[in-house]
Amino acid sequence: MLTFFFTMMLIYWRPKGIHEAIPAAVGAAIILVSGAVSLSSLVDIGVKVSGAAVTIISTFIMALVLESIGFFHWIAAMLAERANGSGVRLFWYTNALCFLMTLFFNNDGSIIITTPILLLLLKSFQLKRHEQLPYLISGALIATASSAPIGVSNMVNLISLKIIDMSLYLQTAMMFVPSMLGLLFLVGMLFAVFYNDLPRTLPPLSIPITPRSFYQHPLSNSDGYDSLKISEQKMKAILLFVLVMRASLFVASYLHIPVEWVALAGAGLLLGWRWYALQMKPFDVLQKAPWHILVFAFGMYIIVYGLNGAGLGYYLVQQLQPYVSNSFHAIFIMGSLMSVLSNVFNNHPALMIGTLTLTEMHIDPIVLKAAYLAMIIGSDIGSLLLPTGTLATLLWLHILKKYRYPLLWSTYTKISLLVIPPTVLVTLTILYGWIFFLSSIHLL
Repeated sequence: MLTFFFTMMLIYWRPKGIHEAIPAAVGAAIILVSGAVSLSSLVDIGVKVSGAAVTIISTFIMALVLESIGFFHWIAAMLAERANGSGVRLFWYTNALCFLMTLFFNNDGSIIITTPILLLLLKSFQLKRHEQLPYLISGALIATASSAPIGVSNMVNLISLKIIDMSLYLQTAMMFVPSMLGLLFLVGMLFAVFYNDLPRTLPPLSIPITPRSFYQHPLSNSDGYDSLKISEQKMKAILLFVLVMRASLFVASYLHIPVEWVALAGAGLLLGWRWYALQMKPFDVLQKAPWHILVFAFGMYIIVYGLNGAGLGYYLVQQLQPYVSNSFHAIFIMGSLMSVLSNVFNNHPALMIGTLTLTEMHIDPIVLKAAYLAMIIGSDIGSLLLPTGTLATLLWLHILKKYRYPLLWSTYTKISLLVIPPTVLVTLTILYGWIFFLSSIHLL
């Protein structure tokens, strides 16, 4: 237990800016040396973690390729144009961008790529700091919460799917409608909260929104932008390719083909196209790919596995099993519990602990799946109550600070306390109704 708290303290603190993979690796090493996890268990851990990590890394590589050719800058330019001088319209467009970025890639990638773009976009409109706040906070909340509809947008969701032995296809069929309605409720709440702060009229852009103007983006390399001339038609073709590859993940899951194979193929094809068509070798993208995800996921799972073996799982089973005998109780108890644990311990270890606990409960399969999906809602949406709830939110705060837009926790929580609890409650309620509906028509 001390190792777990030590690891989480270092992840939150990040002394000298160390990456979260380092404390996870150190904590895992302590667990292994102590004998809390046997070496034979490492194979099982590797099987559960590797597929999810490879899928997320492959998705991130695709996002990096698109970033390197100015794809997202093209999108930002369209947003600026389509806003047509309306701050309200810009609010809906920026949130749609953050949602789609997570849906087509992943939540961490969405935060890393869109936050600097939003900052420059808002600065280009010469908005004051308090006028920028609604776009930045709502974008971050939507980007992170949007990993709920499909499991492939969040690494810990994918790992948990493997543990619970649930296909990506089935998870999406049961989860997509409730979480999408929950997201609509969340963005509606954010709009109501920020309505009076949104500028009604946007001034003209002071800086043209072009790939070259984004040279400060942490993932960008401005040297090649001057020679890049990619037509709008090609950009649309690339967007279609991304859509097809994303859909292919669910087809693969339905056909029992490993999802990570399809994700790898998509990343390889996009890298190969860029090399062939634009003469841009893949090494720059491969260097920027988040390989540390493998270390972080593997290390955190070893620590959680050690906690579970030390009796935490047995204790949770004894405490929770009497209260999760039906779908209604399972959804609201496990969803609420996961929201609390995620904000206290971060959603990565919290969801892993919760999923391992579920696998040791002897409950009806439908109730088990309902409880798991409720935990996803708690992990992906309920965790947003505090900045410590997700690594994506901590990363977002770090990016804001780097770009000289430091944000106080009190400013963040003043908004999150208003919108997150009701969103979790509404989404859990819709989930219960949706599962009841699917069961009534014998689709579960």
